[in-house]
Amino acid sequence: MRRVVVTGMGALTPIGNTLEDFWKNLQDGISGAGTITKFNTEKFRSKIACEVKDFDPKDHFHVKEIRKYDPFSQYALYAVDQALTNGHIDFEGLNKDRIGVIWGSGNGGIQSFQDQMKEYCEGDGTPRFTPFFIPRILVDIASGIISIKYGLRGVNFCPVSACATSNTALIEAFNYIKWDKADMIVSGGSEAAITESAMGGFASARALSMRNDDPKTASRPFDVNRDGFVMGEGAGAIILEEYEHAKKRGATIYGEVVGGGQAADAYHLTGTHPDGDGAVLGMKEAMREAGLKAEDIDYVNMHATSTPQGDNSELKAVERIFGTDSKVSVSGTKSMTGHLLGAAGAIEGIASVMALKDGVVPPTINTEEIEPEFKNKFDFPLGKGKKKEMMYAMSNTFGFGGHIASIIFKKYTEN
Repeated sequence: MRRVVVTGMGALTPIGNTLEDFWKNLQDGISGAGTITKFNTEKFRSKIACEVKDFDPKDHFHVKEIRKYDPFSQYALYAVDQALTNGHIDFEGLNKDRIGVIWGSGNGGIQSFQDQMKEYCEGDGTPRFTPFFIPRILVDIASGIISIKYGLRGVNFCPVSACATSNTALIEAFNYIKWDKADMIVSGGSEAAITESAMGGFASARALSMRNDDPKTASRPFDVNRDGFVMGEGAGAIILEEYEHAKKRGATIYGEVVGGGQAADAYHLTGTHPDGDGAVLGMKEAMREAGLKAEDIDYVNMHATSTPQGDNSELKAVERIFGTDSKVSVSGTKSMTGHLLGAAGAIEGIASVMALKDGVVPPTINTEEIEPEFKNKFDFPLGKGKKKEMMYAMSNTFGFGGHIASIIFKKYTEN
């Protein structure tokens, strides 16, 4: 099988607008949560989110581009540019027919859709839609924009599997390179869904935290007093490349992808299976493809949204995979970044690669009392990152509709 390695990463997150800042703040246990500033939350039940900070589109895009691109596409372009710079990737001299883009978003241009419909409904009934309305809202448009900007003519699409989307994108990118259908793929995901419609909808589904008086501690995975997730936004870009192709051009290699597993809970519209049936299938398939056993996995970046049912079902699934005397480390980095929905797997994939590279398990913050059933069964680093030499990390993501996507990264070694 063709080896697939990571040769570039870029991050735009609620706790850092660069890869370096994101990773440092993740290790230090910094919370990105606060009271929402994007709209008036007076009548909203949940008033908190993890917003991207100090990001002005005018600093990065021409005014004509801002008119054409929804924020989720702007976030995507920013993260990709950063990843290419990080990976010292110049497409000149490379075969662009063999370089693709597989980019994910769960909601696409929800801000643009909301704004245009609000303008129409509050008007006199005359349709005055911008000619960019349709391309701004399309979920797949970011992958198209990225390919157009860099002239990449290889495989190009956007998988959509709700909050499992960007893990699905990474697994698909891994597959296409493994199958010899591409030499390099720009992958990842972006989301810009801190909007009235999304916040109102998730609140009605009773998915959001209502800890409005203390936003920074609201996301508390595994804690007995957790009450829902905190919405996040941003983007993560990961450049995947065939090993020999990367070596030939002298690339810096940050890590390797060795397995991906996808499955379904086949259980409920929005809830995960109470015993984690789909999660077990996804993790098993990822390990089967990687040729690994449970004892080989050193760290699991949990989906861990901080919802009562979701965290418990994932912990049960992890127990079914790893047993009760496992020394596997687990953490919920959404405690710091919030839940980036379709972009969650991308930034959590970056966290997993960096954890292996630097030998640091990122922590779970805010958690004061772990569910009694599980607190002695796994290693839960709390508050600050923990030093640990590791070879394999698994990253889990689950989405509404029962979508499951688990991916396994390996610390880079020559052999």
